[in-house]
Amino acid sequence: MRDMDTVRQLVQNALAEDIGPGDVTTKSIVIEHVKAEARVLAKESGVVAGTEVAVCVFGMLDPDMRSRISIQDGCRVRRGEIIMDLCGSAGAILSGERVALNFLQRLSGIATHTARFVDAVAGTGVRILDTRKTTPTLRVLEKYAVTMGGGHNHRAGLYDMALIKDNHIRIAGGIEAAVKAVRRRFPRLPVEVETTSLDQVDQALRAGADRIMLDNMDRDEVRSALDLVRRQTGQGGKPRIEVSGNITLKNVRQMAMAGVDDISTGSITHSAVALDISLAVAPEPPGSAGLEVDR
Repeated sequence: MRDMDTVRQLVQNALAEDIGPGDVTTKSIVIEHVKAEARVLAKESGVVAGTEVAVCVFGMLDPDMRSRISIQDGCRVRRGEIIMDLCGSAGAILSGERVALNFLQRLSGIATHTARFVDAVAGTGVRILDTRKTTPTLRVLEKYAVTMGGGHNHRAGLYDMALIKDNHIRIAGGIEAAVKAVRRRFPRLPVEVETTSLDQVDQALRAGADRIMLDNMDRDEVRSALDLVRRQTGQGGKPRIEVSGNITLKNVRQMAMAGVDDISTGSITHSAVALDISLAVAPEPPGSAGLEVDR
């Protein structure tokens, strides 16, 4: 994970939210400086994401915490397999357990759900893209999880690509006017236009959009739009064509087979179910300190 500064800030905020002025249960039960070993286990099969975040959680509570990751991010895990081992402060393990698992389960759930869509379009050459439908402040992590599931990031936010949607078109007075306004202000940024009809696709083509989104179109409408694009552009200068809206695991392959370049769906982030993962402290005192530090 590249942006570890952001990760550390998010982890710090999450620990402050959960622990507050102190973990009263752990402080009451655990003697200071007592060490423990623990294992993080998958209770169902899926794709792992967020191990570095979990390590960061425990490392913030105990800088001497030792960790060994057995299932790396982006790899598939089977039910019952060990994802990581920990050895360090018993208090840090207990106080950080829920925050670490919240991150790990959420991100692994996104990676797992994304992988289902990626598997569904295998062999078509179509990319599965995410959207901005992410949990506020957690976008960098959730978009990372998408890539661990084999998907691709559409745009980081409102600043790295112009996406002209229906309300922009209404305010600008049309697609051509909207595209020209963006090109004039931000000439180096890619421009995508969201379309809902063949007429709008034609307008986006004439305006020179870099990408055209076919929003909430059925398969026949998508094919008609692609025919229009081929007629207008020939063999060169074709914008990337993206399908979005009402995409499910049942219809995603049919849409991919129509010949589009990308399929975007917010469901891989906003509707992903957390992967069931647990942490179990060893019943016996730690017998070895041989875990490699993996931070």
